[in-house]
Amino acid sequence: MQFITDCEGPISKNDNALELATNFLPEGEKFFTQLSRYDDFLALKGRKGYKAGDTLRLILPFLKAYGTTDKKIIEYSRRNILLMPGARDTLHFVRKRMPSFIVSTSYKPYILALCKAIDFPSENVYCTEVNIDKYNIPPVEVKKLKEFTREILSHPLIEFLEVDNLNPQTKETIDRLEEIFWKELVSMESGKMVEEVNPIGGREKVNAIRDSLKKCNESPSNVMYVGDSITDVEALSFVRESGGLTVSFNGNRYALEKAEIACISENTVTISILADAFLQGGKGGVVKLVENWGYDAIRSGLVNKRLRERILSLYPEELPLIEVVSKNNRDRLISQSERFRKSVRGEAGSLG
Repeated sequence: MQFITDCEGPISKNDNALELATNFLPEGEKFFTQLSRYDDFLALKGRKGYKAGDTLRLILPFLKAYGTTDKKIIEYSRRNILLMPGARDTLHFVRKRMPSFIVSTSYKPYILALCKAIDFPSENVYCTEVNIDKYNIPPVEVKKLKEFTREILSHPLIEFLEVDNLNPQTKETIDRLEEIFWKELVSMESGKMVEEVNPIGGREKVNAIRDSLKKCNESPSNVMYVGDSITDVEALSFVRESGGLTVSFNGNRYALEKAEIACISENTVTISILADAFLQGGKGGVVKLVENWGYDAIRSGLVNKRLRERILSLYPEELPLIEVVSKNNRDRLISQSERFRKSVRGEAGSLG
């Protein structure tokens, strides 16, 4: 058996890239939100060579133009780690019982800082390599990138329900972003960052899962994968189609459309309980527990004694929601999970 989890969402409340943009760029939160929605559009549209999470390469030239350095990224990341309640205990609990890995789109400086904070082995982590200092942007490009920043901020935020049915404002914004990123920026020195940095999202998460399985000589049918966003869609699909267990933890609609189990919780003790049930009884054991989820099931012995005491002390009156996802409840779970996600993670919870 093997446990694999995304980081931002299941383990931490951070969206490190959003936070870096907010800290180092003018109107950085709006700027990142715009590019994140553009990222969603490109991923859903299926642009060749593009994958969910590539926002992390799109923002790099702008961070560089506004004076961000590797040292600044490292120092900021170390100071601003926000763990989900219970995350450290969950990872310690699971690691003692089965091989455990983190597969994250996040930048490596943030992940290394988080690993140190929670005492998790960095060799069991897959994340986005970045070295912003190695790129030298001439002053004329710095000026141009700042012009692009102001122009991108001048457009209304992208809004869409279907990628093939865009309102005129959104179409105009996307058309201009297409020109900026794939015609103008790629011909600049700073465009090398967009071309060379390879965020661990989409298919790269699947590659990371395969590599972790090879290390442990394990089968994907014995994997429990926890995700929460569009960057996890391909990983969730791969594990599910391979017979493993897929869990959405406070996920958005993209994650819930692929996950088998929905978990909505402010504390990761629920992940510990699901992982322990998976180790003891495989996917069938998890489904049995979830279908009977309630105080009677917890007290009956379906839950590890230590975890039973922990969850009963945290939730004496109302348990976190855990359900098997089906056609009949998916829309309701998406609504509940997305609302809860935003309450826990703020602006980060509204992004793809």
